[in-house]
Amino acid sequence: MLLWFVVLYLMVSVGIGLFAATRVHNARDFAVAGRSLPLPIVMATVFATWFGAESIFGISGTFLKEGLRGVVADPFGSSMCLILAGILFSRYLYKLNIITLGDFYRMRYNRTVEVLTTLCIVVSYLGWVAAQVKALGLLFFTVSDGAVGVEAGMVLGTALVLTYTVFGGMFSVAILDFVQMIVMLGGLLFVAWLVSGKVGGGATAVFDHASAAGKFTFFPPPDPWLWLTFLGTGITMMFGSIPQQDVFQRVTSAKSAKIALWGSVAGASLYFCFTFVPMFIAYSATMIDPATFGDLLEKNAELIVPTLVKNYTPVFAQVLFYGAVLSAIMSTASATLLAPSVTFSENIIRGLVPNLGDHQFLRVMRFSLLTFACMVLAFALYSNASIFKMVENAYKITLAGAFVPLVFGILWRRSTTQGALASIFGGLVSWVLIEVLIGEASLVPPQLIGLGVSILGMLAGSLLPQWVGHRLPGHDPHAILHHHAAAQTHHAEPEHRH
Repeated sequence: MLLWFVVLYLMVSVGIGLFAATRVHNARDFAVAGRSLPLPIVMATVFATWFGAESIFGISGTFLKEGLRGVVADPFGSSMCLILAGILFSRYLYKLNIITLGDFYRMRYNRTVEVLTTLCIVVSYLGWVAAQVKALGLLFFTVSDGAVGVEAGMVLGTALVLTYTVFGGMFSVAILDFVQMIVMLGGLLFVAWLVSGKVGGGATAVFDHASAAGKFTFFPPPDPWLWLTFLGTGITMMFGSIPQQDVFQRVTSAKSAKIALWGSVAGASLYFCFTFVPMFIAYSATMIDPATFGDLLEKNAELIVPTLVKNYTPVFAQVLFYGAVLSAIMSTASATLLAPSVTFSENIIRGLVPNLGDHQFLRVMRFSLLTFACMVLAFALYSNASIFKMVENAYKITLAGAFVPLVFGILWRRSTTQGALASIFGGLVSWVLIEVLIGEASLVPPQLIGLGVSILGMLAGSLLPQWVGHRLPGHDPHAILHHHAAAQTHHAEPEHRH
């Protein structure tokens, strides 16, 4: 029954995604849903930005081992990221009517900065999407009692997500996110309620036991090096995830700047609160059967939640749980496959072939989507990293190479192309050198060093005599950008470069 439910749910999801694809008529519809989404859909799609495999499997397993301190990156850092990104994108970038962050880098600096930051953004998605693919393989393996291997499940899951994403783009992603959010909320809350009844004393006993075990200790001991590691982990997700195309697409797909802002804040708040549900379920498992789940915690903590549901709940609860898990993974996987594909097409390929018509460009984006999906699948199949580590490591490159040029370009009128290039090269080179030469032995997290050098590069490169590019005039650069965007024939034809 469980397996057939999963098959039915997948068929319905793909059907909804393909139906939404009928609204895609041009490249802008495919990339940002025609900038037409209402508040509930924006809130749902922002929530789904992060609520994926790592939220159910990765975060819960990490919490069991390290407590709240271990999950500072996600959900604490990631939730703040969504709020900060919502403020930046809705206030400063929404009015530019662009479809990628790379467009902003080009308009604010030049083509070179656009290409370099785009490559950083695209590469960062490998680990993030691979985590979702790995989770799909794990899910199919579990519900089929091993009849479908993990590797075969990865291939099957990738093919299913591609089926509707390649046709419907952001429209399919957004509509499915709304439907799947409802399934996620209902399914996981029901399982949490059911599991708490199996613990003597209910939910209160779970909280008391976790508190006594020190799992709610958030801040590290008063050691400066431990604090640097703690801050570095949180900052990587909080700031490194801001220059991400999937976050940008979801926020700027709203039909107004106000909806973009409040949809982002509401989605981030809902995400932060709801990630504690899988943590609660996982900790309850260690109280229900300490021997079994204690052993599993040492071997593979990511299997604790699905094993608990499969062995200790009725079929109806399993149906709801796996519906919620499928919803979470598919919604995240579809958007994170779409984002780098759109970015690469718009900011790399279009620059090389500038005379592409709209329908030709739409085909290019779809082909890029297929190609990136194959790369991600290969990475997921051959990587031994955990789901949580894949996600946590994904944003080091954007923190070191793309965050500073974006934020300084928005907020600091004196930032220049020379400063942006110094920031990108300085941040990336310093991060890579520390990562390769010292690695985990470094007292300061390598990506934090990269961020510091990136900031210094922007300041020095912008304030010193200019040898690359030119300094913007003294008035507000945002007015320049807005004027430049408005000059593109009111954005009537998406094939024009903004």
